[in-house]
Amino acid sequence: MNAKPDVQLPAVSVIMPVLNEERHLRGAVQAILAQEYAGEMEVVIAIGPSTDRTDEIAAELVAEDPRVHTVPNPTGRTPAALNAAIKASRHPIVVRVDGHGMLSPNYIATAVRLLEETGAQNVGGLMHAEGENDWEHAVAAAMTSKIGVGNAAFHTGGQAGPAETVYLGVFRREALEQQGGYNVEFIRAQDWELNFRIREAGGLIWFSPELKVSYRPRPSVKALAKQYKDYGRWRHVVARYHEGSINLRYLAPPTAVIAIAAGILVGALLTPLGYLVPGGYLAAIVAGSIPAGRGLALKARLQIPVALATMHMSWGFGFLTSPRSLAKQVIASRRPAVLTES
Repeated sequence: MNAKPDVQLPAVSVIMPVLNEERHLRGAVQAILAQEYAGEMEVVIAIGPSTDRTDEIAAELVAEDPRVHTVPNPTGRTPAALNAAIKASRHPIVVRVDGHGMLSPNYIATAVRLLEETGAQNVGGLMHAEGENDWEHAVAAAMTSKIGVGNAAFHTGGQAGPAETVYLGVFRREALEQQGGYNVEFIRAQDWELNFRIREAGGLIWFSPELKVSYRPRPSVKALAKQYKDYGRWRHVVARYHEGSINLRYLAPPTAVIAIAAGILVGALLTPLGYLVPGGYLAAIVAGSIPAGRGLALKARLQIPVALATMHMSWGFGFLTSPRSLAKQVIASRRPAVLTES
């Protein structure tokens, strides 16, 4: 009998938008280069105008491994960085990774297999938050709890299947090129918008818990608050951009902000009973933090309610204060989905 010939695995381009990532960039790139994948691979890092040692570390990585390349991103904005890296890359499979994301060892091999098995245009999996100190452990616990971010599969897990969007993503290049890449007006939520166009064009977006990326949470309350305020601000833009995309999960944080503010106002001006609302919220997040903090050090467990409140209140505030002018600007830049010619 003749031996079965080896199957040629497709070559892969890994694209990374980076800005002020000196803490994690080297580890993130090393996790890519150490992938258990037998196909050809390149890493293209799109470098924004950082104020830390990111540029220096990227230059070191380029000098150490010929598979690593860099491309400038003068704007510092994520969608522009992604488009620049896509343009500078050359392989048929495109893997998006952030500068603070650590791929599991078989991530690329599993994603390539899932693309083949499902026929999807983009596959993605779990955003597995992992901290390096007590505060980051607390944030990670909050992010992976249903009381923290709701029931989004890429945060809390779930069954494999079609999805509206996925975390990061492993794409067929033809899907990216067909849709013209990312919409640069979406400073946040650019993944959702691109996946929306891919789905409109008849493409499949596939979630699988087999895929896991370790994510490093923001290192301070201030940084976490800014992150979630931006998330809320841009989720409202998405809701105005695509009216059918909103649901009760997204309305919970702004509703909580309004209710707590009203409760405090009523308590201060009319009756102490108003304080029952913020008091009830505080009791709920303290109770919810107990199962979320199992296995963590006491100091980390005590900070989970702070992380939860920061996430909820910042997200809700960002949603409520998101200007209509921003949505109008983004809607004006709307790109219709490009259908494949039959």
